[in-house]
Amino acid sequence: MIPADHPRYRSLVTRERLADCARKGVVAMEGLTAHGRGEAFDYLLGERTTTSALLAEKTAAAMLMAAHHPVISVNGNTAALASREIAALQKASGALVEVNLFHRTEERVAMIEKILTRAGADVFSGEAERLLPLSHDRAWCRRQGMFSADVILVPLEDGDRCGALAGMGKQVIAIDLNPLSRTAQRATLTIVDELTRALPEITRACTGLSETDRTRLLSTADNHYLLSEAIREITLRLSHALD
Repeated sequence: MIPADHPRYRSLVTRERLADCARKGVVAMEGLTAHGRGEAFDYLLGERTTTSALLAEKTAAAMLMAAHHPVISVNGNTAALASREIAALQKASGALVEVNLFHRTEERVAMIEKILTRAGADVFSGEAERLLPLSHDRAWCRRQGMFSADVILVPLEDGDRCGALAGMGKQVIAIDLNPLSRTAQRATLTIVDELTRALPEITRACTGLSETDRTRLLSTADNHYLLSEAIREITLRLSHALD
């Protein structure tokens, strides 16, 4: 039992949720390590949505709304932590939701799809094919889903697939707390923010931005600037940490 007044309550509840999902097989054991690495970077950000992250989230919304065939790619950690947020974003953006896993088994795919469906998402499923130019199991996707997408949101991504999707000419939106990761560097747009903070902001922007705002955000999008700002914000916070 985690007391609600514990200073790390939210973090501890999140860890418990991931651990429970790992025991059930929804989250790969390796996903626990990945979460811990991301949480370390969130400490450096002050566990808050920074100015640059909010700009990236609004830009992501503009990209999804302008897309012809947007897809939200979901892995085990994302489903465990943010299935309702994924469903809400799908409703606001009209994007397909498709499961894609590095540690892939048909049983895990089915479990994750069930979690998403229960949360209210309309999951694009069916027969997958090995369509992406990758040697591991993230290569498996649906021909009318991710393979045909022009814009793909990839929360908690690995750099290999991000690079492969970008190399196929797709616009890739990543959510990654580490601005120095391969994913962050290879994506079209990187949101340096925690998953459950980032998704609601994107959802709000999908319905709240005017057409003029969307056009402006798309014309001024600059991932190098956003990553540089994220690093500057981390550095600034560290410089004041002991003041």
